[in-house]
Amino acid sequence: MLRIEDIHSGYGSVKVLFGINLEARPGEILCLLGRNGAGKTTVMKTIMGLLPLTQGRITLADTDIGALPAHEVPRHRIGYVPQGRRLFPELTVAENIEMGLMPCNSGKGTREKVLDMFPRLRERLSQQASTLSGGEQQMLAIARALCLEPKVLLLDEPTEGLQPSMVDLIRNVIVQMKAEGLAVILVEQRVDAVLSVADQVAFIENGRNAETLSAASLRSDPAKLHHYLGV
Repeated sequence: MLRIEDIHSGYGSVKVLFGINLEARPGEILCLLGRNGAGKTTVMKTIMGLLPLTQGRITLADTDIGALPAHEVPRHRIGYVPQGRRLFPELTVAENIEMGLMPCNSGKGTREKVLDMFPRLRERLSQQASTLSGGEQQMLAIARALCLEPKVLLLDEPTEGLQPSMVDLIRNVIVQMKAEGLAVILVEQRVDAVLSVADQVAFIENGRNAETLSAASLRSDPAKLHHYLGV
């Protein structure tokens, strides 16, 4: 389990998070919802060590990872797909996948499993990443994260700007990862996509916890969505 306890973080002197508490359990999808600027992406970056933790604790299976430098966090098998994908654009598809295999010394079997999930990438192994379509780039970003054989998978706006068929493919992969026992934290603006896959939904307002509810309760009574999101 990934446990986030009373974390405070931000950008330089600008504080963004003010005591966030979350739990991501194996075999569950936790979705973070909130208006733009609420702090959702900041939560993800703080977990990954990309922003400094100024207060609180982040633990994975009782191991404190909150003080680790960013390059050490993936070695604890936490995969991250940032908003905007952040591929190595000048490298090929194969080389981007190799970069994902390196932190945990994952082998050929992992590579083949990931490519089986995204057969289109297998067809484009020698193609430069920058020349892929937006959907293919998102596939590659997710594939690279899965090369860690992660225990926890963080996904920040994975369906942003994608056509419906690509959204369905990515949603199916997320559900498969849940079925394999991963703890998934998902930031997503598409409420329909959230409610179709999430187990728990945590609302964040102004860098603070507002409320955490089951997705089932939100499906039966969407009033909270209107309250927190204005939709």
